[in-house]
Amino acid sequence: MALAAICLCGLMFGLEISSVPTILPTLEKVLQGNFKQMQWIMNAYTIACTTVLMATGTLADRFGRKRTFIVSIFLFGVTSLICGVAQSVSILIVSRFLQGMGGGAMLICQVAVLSHQFHEDRERSKAFAWWGIIFGIGLGFGPIIGGLIVAVSSWQWVFLIHVLVAILTLALVFSGVQESSDPQAKKLDILGIVTLSLSIFGLTYFITQGSDLGFTSFAAIGILTASSVSFLLFVVAEKINSHPMFDFSVFRIRNFSGAIFGSVGMNFSFWPFMIYLPIYFQSGLGYGTVTAGLSLLAYTLPTLIVPPLGEGLVLRYQPGLVIPMGLFTIGLGFFLMSYGSSAVHASWLTMLPGSLLAGAGLGLTNTPVTNTTTGSVSSARAGMASGIDMSARLITLAINIALMGFILVEGISASLKRALPGSLGGPQLHALAETIASGNVASLRQASPKLASLDLSGTIFHAALVHGFGLMMLYGGIGVWILAALSFVTFGSPRASFDKTSVTIEDARESEFTHCG
Repeated sequence: MALAAICLCGLMFGLEISSVPTILPTLEKVLQGNFKQMQWIMNAYTIACTTVLMATGTLADRFGRKRTFIVSIFLFGVTSLICGVAQSVSILIVSRFLQGMGGGAMLICQVAVLSHQFHEDRERSKAFAWWGIIFGIGLGFGPIIGGLIVAVSSWQWVFLIHVLVAILTLALVFSGVQESSDPQAKKLDILGIVTLSLSIFGLTYFITQGSDLGFTSFAAIGILTASSVSFLLFVVAEKINSHPMFDFSVFRIRNFSGAIFGSVGMNFSFWPFMIYLPIYFQSGLGYGTVTAGLSLLAYTLPTLIVPPLGEGLVLRYQPGLVIPMGLFTIGLGFFLMSYGSSAVHASWLTMLPGSLLAGAGLGLTNTPVTNTTTGSVSSARAGMASGIDMSARLITLAINIALMGFILVEGISASLKRALPGSLGGPQLHALAETIASGNVASLRQASPKLASLDLSGTIFHAALVHGFGLMMLYGGIGVWILAALSFVTFGSPRASFDKTSVTIEDARESEFTHCG
C-alpha cells in the first residue's frame, strides 16, 4: 500500500508537468488570457516547487515524514480543485503556485518515505524502479492524456482528476506508510529559502515582463538589481550557515559538477521546449489537441525506453562520457527539429527524427545524472546533493520557459517587421507577435481596426511562427551543446572521474568508521 501510494503521487506529479502544456492554447481561448499569462501558468508551478524543495526535507525530518507527506497530498488535491474551478487566468496562476508548493513537497516526501519504508537493498531497488516507471509514464503519456481529456470532457478535468487520485492516495498513505522522523534534524534555512526564491522570481519576471516594462526602464533595472542582490545574499547566507541547504564545497568534486551541468542541460532545452511544442503542433500545423498529444509522444516516449541503455553505458564507459553524449544527442535532435519545421510541407513526420533524437538524448542523460550527483558524495550528504540537483533542474526550467518565450515572440516580431515594413508601430507589432505565438489572431483583429484593414494572410502568420520556433530550437540546440562541452571538460578524463569517485567512497567509509568509533 505504501508503494502504491508513492507511485500514485509520482503519477500525479508527472502528469501535472506534461499534460498542462497541451491545453494551454485551450486555456488562452476559454479564459481569454494572453501569451505571458500562459507562461506564468507553467512558471508559477515550477517556481513554487523550487521554493519548498529544500525546506520540505527539513520539515519532514523534524515533524514526521508521514505527517508531512499527508499534508502535501492534501494541499495538492485542494489546489488542483481550485485550478479546476478557476474562472480567470489570475486565479489559475495563483492556484498553480499553491499547487506547485504541494507538488514540490510531495516529490521530496516520496523519496524520503521510500528510503525509510524499504530497508533491504533488493527491496529498495525494486521499489525505486517501480516508482521511476510510474513517474515516467506520467511524464511520457501526459500530453496525450491531456489532449484526450479536453476532447472527451473539458479542460477542467486535467486538474480535477488529481482530486480523485489524491483521495485514493491519502487512504493508502494512512493505511500503509510508517511514520518516521529524525531527532537530529537540522534547523530550517529560512534566509536561504527566501533569498533564492526571490532571486529566481525576480529574474523570471524580468525576462517575461521586460518587454512591457521596457528592458532599460527604471522598474526593469530595479527588478534585475534586486534579483542579483538577493542571489548574492543567498550565497553569503549559505556560506555563514553552519547547516546550509546548499553546501557549495560539493562543487569541488568534478563528478558532481559535471553531472550538474547535465541537469542544467536537460532543463535548458528539452523540458522548457515541451511547454511550447504543443503550440507549434496546434497553431503551426493546425492539429487538434488529441493529434498534438499523439505527435508529442515521439518527443516523450524515448525518455521511458532509453534509460536502461544509459545505465548500461555508464557501467561500461563512465558518466563523464555518457552524460555529455546524451546532451549532445538532445542538441542534435533540436537542430533536426528546426530543419523539419522549416520544410515546405512541415508535419509531425518532418519533426519525427528530431523529436526521437531529443527524447533519446534525455533518456541517456537523466538517470546517469541522478546517480552521479548522489553517488559522488558521502551517504551523509546524498540528500543535500539530490536537493541541489533537483533545484538546478527547476531553476533552469523556470528561467528557460521565460527565455524561450521571449525568443519566440522576438523571432515572430522580426519576421513580421520584414513582411510588413512600416505598417505597424512597435507596441502593435509586439502585441501581434504575442498573439501569433499563442495562436489567437482573430481576437487581435477584432480589437484593432488598423490590423483588420491590413492584408495579413495566413502565409505571413505561419512564416513568422515558423521563424520564431526555428530560433527557439537553435537556441536550445546551441545552448545544450555548450553545456555538453562544459560537462565533458568538468568531468575530465574517464580515469580521473573514476579516481575521484574512488576517493569520495573512501572518504565516506572513513567518515562512517570515525562516526561509529
